[in-house]
Amino acid sequence: MLPEEASQPLSGLPGRQFQKVCDILASHGHRRSRLIPILQAVQEEYRYLPEEVMTYVATSLHIPPAEVYGVATFYAHFALAPKGKYVIRLCDGTACHVKRSMPILEALREKLRVSEERPTTADLLFTVETVSCLGACGLAPVLLVNDQVHGQVTPQAACAIVDGIVTKETAQ
Repeated sequence: MLPEEASQPLSGLPGRQFQKVCDILASHGHRRSRLIPILQAVQEEYRYLPEEVMTYVATSLHIPPAEVYGVATFYAHFALAPKGKYVIRLCDGTACHVKRSMPILEALREKLRVSEERPTTADLLFTVETVSCLGACGLAPVLLVNDQVHGQVTPQAACAIVDGIVTKETAQ
């Protein structure tokens, strides 16, 4: 039997319910030792870790919410704010920086009307982030869109990649 609040939609997440979280918890045997995989699965479902879901997970695992929050904020992989369907990660490691990754970042931010403070588009289609290294220095500057690597990117090429995604999304 689900707790009463499990059947209620998450505030700020229309149509989402705790049922999926309950399924994730059950698939991990409600084990505290499985906290990181549980949070990964929750983030895969929601594209971030909503505060009320983290609290629900903590309660279900009989651990303090601060412990769940501590894990979520310790690992850079976890997001506490919604991310876009397409996460664009631009490398700004030494090789990429020297090969002018910053003009690429500026072009993407201008095109998508995002900023460092607000990295996700209003329609939740794109999130633009910088990372320290993508491990593909020979392809510098490098851009990663979800799991797809794009090497030797220019500002124009980055904008063309975005245009291609928008075209694909509007055709669906």
